[in-house]
Amino acid sequence: MKNMFSCQSENYLNMAFDSKRIARLEKPDGYGCRKGDCGDSIEMFLTISNNTIDHVNFDIDGCLNTRACANTVACLVEGKTINDAWEISPESVINFLQTLPEGETHCAELAVSTLYQALVNYQQNCQKIWKKQYQKRL
Repeated sequence: MKNMFSCQSENYLNMAFDSKRIARLEKPDGYGCRKGDCGDSIEMFLTISNNTIDHVNFDIDGCLNTRACANTVACLVEGKTINDAWEISPESVINFLQTLPEGETHCAELAVSTLYQALVNYQQNCQKIWKKQYQKRL
């Protein structure tokens, strides 16, 4: 019997099975939460200093493809400036993973839109510092 993961790229497998970024932060600098049409959801927590994304944590309720995409977004933006993070696209995620199944591109869209929401939240928190203390999460 053929291994079901034998046709997956090394990048896909690394991102799908890496769990070191899975964590919920109490007071992130930026927070985003999105639920896809498929029912999967991602919460993303950004730690930012000097306009640079130091670390991304996330929590998901979803499939292995969603986990691979969330990990990829985190990997692609850590160490980048806020402006550079806005350049990440679903295509960036898909290209990095190399073997995301065609019918699962919505997972990349979900991960990137969650990042964008966290970036917007960060910008709002910078404008109104008190908002960070009262953010609602799932």
